[in-house]
Amino acid sequence: MQENDGAGLERTRNLLKEKLLGWMPLPGRYPTAIEGLTIIRRDSVNQPENCFEKPLVAVIIQGFKRSIIGSEEYRYGENDCLVAAVDLPSVSYITEASPDRPLLALSLGLDKYLISQLTAEVPPSSRSGNSSCRGISIATVDPDVLDAFLRLAELQEKPEQIPVLAPMIIREIHYRLLIGPQGERLRMLNTLGTQTNQIARSISWLRENYKAPLQVDELAKRANMATSTFHRHFRELTSLSPLQFQKRLRLYEAQRLMLSENEGAEAAALTVGYESPTQFNREYKRLFGEPPHRHVSQLR
Repeated sequence: MQENDGAGLERTRNLLKEKLLGWMPLPGRYPTAIEGLTIIRRDSVNQPENCFEKPLVAVIIQGFKRSIIGSEEYRYGENDCLVAAVDLPSVSYITEASPDRPLLALSLGLDKYLISQLTAEVPPSSRSGNSSCRGISIATVDPDVLDAFLRLAELQEKPEQIPVLAPMIIREIHYRLLIGPQGERLRMLNTLGTQTNQIARSISWLRENYKAPLQVDELAKRANMATSTFHRHFRELTSLSPLQFQKRLRLYEAQRLMLSENEGAEAAALTVGYESPTQFNREYKRLFGEPPHRHVSQLR
């Protein structure tokens, strides 16, 4: 049975590889007509990509990546499925890709309301999995999940079917993740009233209010936790303290403003909530290894 699953997985992966190469003749991130679905091609290695991912599931079809998510490093590649269950800061490096054999991947945003609905309807899985409270997990992709991704992506060739079939397949992907080895953490994070869900809600609040001064005591109170308990659970989920998390939010957004909006370092610092440009420069260099102006010039 495992051999059949492996052969089926490889057939599906090869079909997806052929489709993705046809849809993406050049490297880049390509949004699709299917809401939440993005396809990615990268032809070179080592160019860092900083981002603050919203909850998503990503499948690597070809190539390999190394990501620092929060304060931990993850390596993953062909036939791996990454589930980011909460908003987390990350910097990623392509470690294996070339024009002849590019990195190919698909990502789909996770719908927390759909997960909550399915969690109430679907009994917990008896399959063993990593019960860690981390907001990120990596596992070999389930053949049924990969098949659903193939069917979802192929709807681009039949756009008239997207309004009816895409929501059904997206629901199926969420369901299959919930009953699989990565499902337990999704269940924990999206079950109202649990401490893990309270932390996830605090992360969403921080994402929306990162410019404001951080009052951890107030965040803890909003989550109905003692401050020390809040700190511990927050770090378990993100591998960062609330203050470190807010700094990443600010610094990643400042970098985006400098790169994409051509803002100067001082203007970007003020925009994201820093009162002192000197402090901004110091914290930027501590995270990225270079002062803002020099680093942004290198990235360009």
